[in-house]
Amino acid sequence: MSNCFKTVLALGLVAALAACAQQEEEYVVVEPEPISVEPVYTGKYK
Repeated sequence: MSNCFKTVLALGLVAALAACAQQEEEYVVVEPEPISVEPVYTGKYK
């Protein structure tokens, strides 16, 4: 095989590996709103 063909083949292989390696998925975690605590009944006159 010629050197040009080997070079093109090697570059194609490197490009294919680089394209496969960049397919990482990002996960976004959405936190719900904080739960509020209801006021405790303490009586009318305290």
